Amino acid sequence: MNIKTYLPEDEYSGDKITSYITRCAQLSMVLEVSAFPKPGNVDRDHNYIDTYYEHFMASAIGVHPVIEDASKSSHGIGKLIKRSVSESVNWQKGGNTHFGAFILLIPLTMATGKIMAHKSQFSLNELTNCAHNLVKNTDVQDAVDFYESFRFAGVRVNNVDDFDLQDENSINSLYEQNITLYDLMEIAKSYDMVANEWSEGFNRCIQCAEIIIENMKNNYNNINGTIVYAFLKILSENKDTFIETKFDTETAVYVSTKASEIISGLEEQNTDFESMIPDIQQFDRELVDKKINPGSTADITIAGLFIALVGGIRF
Repeated sequence: MNIKTYLPEDEYSGDKITSYITRCAQLSMVLEVSAFPKPGNVDRDHNYIDTYYEHFMASAIGVHPVIEDASKSSHGIGKLIKRSVSESVNWQKGGNTHFGAFILLIPLTMATGKIMAHKSQFSLNELTNCAHNLVKNTDVQDAVDFYESFRFAGVRVNNVDDFDLQDENSINSLYEQNITLYDLMEIAKSYDMVANEWSEGFNRCIQCAEIIIENMKNNYNNINGTIVYAFLKILSENKDTFIETKFDTETAVYVSTKASEIISGLEEQNTDFESMIPDIQQFDRELVDKKINPGSTADITIAGLFIALVGGIRF
């Protein structure tokens, strides 16, 4: 699928390109957290005990200077992720809001800036291939910077083989073994959805962007319904690894199955989004009550929104 940016030709310059990419990235975070009912996640309709809708909004706005720098960069992914997390927590006290999203958005914004420096029309595969090449060229310093970002984020994660993500001594092991950030993602790809995107070339991000772009062609003014649909579609086809980490595989499978039932109602029974809202709300209440948060799916949704926005979707 080819996409064409909405940046006017007479504004096609370095600063304008940077501004365009940055606004697309920030808007993707704002739209994702604003979409509702989005089962299990913070949205404009409800908060968690310690993390509110406003925390996500502050994080999306506060990260502005880092996204700007990323859109002009061709290296330093680990440092940019660390800076993103630092800015996020400097602007709000709700804890980890966008850590996984930053891991996806940083290489995608870098790739977009690199491509848009030469042309305004390109394919989704060209964008994600460029991002994939950028992450494959990360080095050990990127891995060290990534580890250090956990000091800011307070993220619940699985350890990566012999590397304890909460242990500063692991940094010495990274240097000794010359482990790059891409190496870490390769190790974690089987049990971490975001790491798998790095390893497999951002395939789910492309899929989510295509869902959003196609759905908006038929529902031009319903961006909210489009985002919720994309979120549920991705969730129905993938076990959310954030849920697996916090709970177990059985819980993650159950959540995906419930999402699949709603998607079937929308697609196979040709039901419109509005008529399915009660079912989605019931699913949402169940997940919130059980404190089940499909956070990795939200990260994929943000990345898909970014790609779709860069490609010119408007509402």
